[in-house]
Amino acid sequence: MSTKKPASCDQPSSSPQTLAAGHAHTHPAPLSGASYSAVELQPDNRTVLLLDQRLLPRAERYASLTNVEQVADAITNLAVRGAPAIGIAAAYGLVLAAASAPEDPADFVEALERAHARLLSTRPTAVNLAWALARLLRTARDAASLEPADRLAKLAEEARALHREDVASCRAIGVLGALTIADGATVLTHCNAGALATGGYGTALGVVRAAVEAGKRIRVLATETRPVLQGARLTVWELMRDGIPVTLITDSMVGHFMARGRIDVVVVGADRIARNGDVANKIGTYGLACLAHAHGIPFNVAAPWSTVDLGCPSGDAIPIEERSATEVLRIVTPMGTAFTAPEGALAENPSFDVTPARLVRAIFTERGAVSPVNEAGLVSLETP
Repeated sequence: MSTKKPASCDQPSSSPQTLAAGHAHTHPAPLSGASYSAVELQPDNRTVLLLDQRLLPRAERYASLTNVEQVADAITNLAVRGAPAIGIAAAYGLVLAAASAPEDPADFVEALERAHARLLSTRPTAVNLAWALARLLRTARDAASLEPADRLAKLAEEARALHREDVASCRAIGVLGALTIADGATVLTHCNAGALATGGYGTALGVVRAAVEAGKRIRVLATETRPVLQGARLTVWELMRDGIPVTLITDSMVGHFMARGRIDVVVVGADRIARNGDVANKIGTYGLACLAHAHGIPFNVAAPWSTVDLGCPSGDAIPIEERSATEVLRIVTPMGTAFTAPEGALAENPSFDVTPARLVRAIFTERGAVSPVNEAGLVSLETP
């Protein structure tokens, strides 16, 4: 398993028509073995199939992407989202770049570096993006002197390996996290940290899935996750598809349910975990952690080791993506656009917040659990 940087949570400003429409169920089985997948590289190594998550839950539609710019657009506009899935999509984007790059080794590397820079610019908070791109760029440099067909195959092999490793990591995280979930528990989760956000199993939802697979009776409360409703549109869709009991609540209802003893544990994903254990995740996570702390409810984070950024000292150093205010001022769904504020209203839209390590009961990674959450615990997992 490679170390350092992809895990967790996002919807669009541009219309779904920016991606060419694909067709569901006409492609090879996903690497994860699931019946759907956020992103897959086709056998020709020249096409990426991407499930346009902006259209869910109304339509399950796959887009066929053939160049770096299309992949970058898909990441920026949240057709694909969730830290591990973003990293996988970006890795596949570099494979597409290799497919059309010049034959000369120096020119090949230069073309891949340009593609790397373009993809890296799409989303600043999720560390998985930089991690995956750095890994594929190293492979590209090592393979530059090979014949074009061979170096393309080499990059495709590495990108698929990264994808498979993410699925394996999520399954290991799920087994570890499920040990802490009691039979009959109600789990609160925020945003979408499931198969749609990863290589195909999920981090926070991987814990839920593993608990169910272990025979435990689990119920999930999912927050809507404003402003772009990843919880309502995506998490509820995933769990209903798997037959796992799930109830949707608005973000502002969490305190009410906690006060009435309706929530036993909170499990969320992450986009970056700093060296001291501070966790960046979808906006609203910090508020949930504060409420959980006030009510004595365990607040846990599930993320692959690639989400841990030991080079980032604390949450203060994590870049927070600021997205368009239009995502707050309106709701865009496959059913249409609804404006939620008067014309000319001002809005701010930070996509992530930082939860201090002191509010996190445990972090589950494929290398082990960290509890209490602190620098020493994370550093102890640095060497697998």
